[in-house]
Amino acid sequence: MARDVEPDNSRYTSRLQATTRQTAQMLLLKPALLRLLRIHVHGLANLDSLDGAFVVFGNHSSHLDAPLILSSMPGRLSKFVATGAAGDFFFDNWVKSMSMSLFMNAFAVDRGKGGKGKRGMSAQLLSEGVPLLLFPEGTRSRTGAMGPFLPGVASLCISRGVPALPVALVGAYDAWPSRQRHLPKGRPEVHVVFGRPMVPYPGEIAHEFNERMRRQVLELHDTTARAYGRKTLAEFERTVALESAGKTPIAALEDDAKQQADKQEDR
Repeated sequence: MARDVEPDNSRYTSRLQATTRQTAQMLLLKPALLRLLRIHVHGLANLDSLDGAFVVFGNHSSHLDAPLILSSMPGRLSKFVATGAAGDFFFDNWVKSMSMSLFMNAFAVDRGKGGKGKRGMSAQLLSEGVPLLLFPEGTRSRTGAMGPFLPGVASLCISRGVPALPVALVGAYDAWPSRQRHLPKGRPEVHVVFGRPMVPYPGEIAHEFNERMRRQVLELHDTTARAYGRKTLAEFERTVALESAGKTPIAALEDDAKQQADKQEDR
């Protein structure tokens, strides 16, 4: 009887490939990002105690997200991070596959859209001590608002006993929204905000931990956005709700003003 052959995951743990990848990131990827963007990194002190396998997660609003996170992390942590990438998009031709492997140490995630991807790969890599970068929303935001988190990342952290590292990206959507076909222009400002590593509470189930993870990213994002005069995720969500209701933001402001005037008259 033929036996299943386990995939060779040596490239994810190879020190030679990690050194090559870090060199490519330092000489090519990071300089390219710095030419395109003004990048501000916050919360690096929160990473001091982190070691071994862990899962980095955050809001996902542009193709800049993974490069921004990896290039902002200390080299000792980013060296072996493997990035989960949509198999149906990033692994549909050899050029994208090679680029993702070289710069992101990427592996294909099966999104059920007919692309490449092996189920259980994330759990296997964590078991081998490889840190991961995953986006619980599963896809980029098309509106700037943060979508619901799928509980798979939280479940991975619980089952493999590894911490989850929250990171919020502020301004990445404005710099390169999904509908924009060209690279960012004018060096827009982007903030990369690292939070404290999170671990599940004793007895905490995946859906509960998942919700805590989402709230933490929301707090990191909106606190930073307010401090720098940027749009919060709550404001993005409000815009989406208004558009769904057929109202423009200006019309909504007019309605709010009218309601306030009516209240004053009623007093």
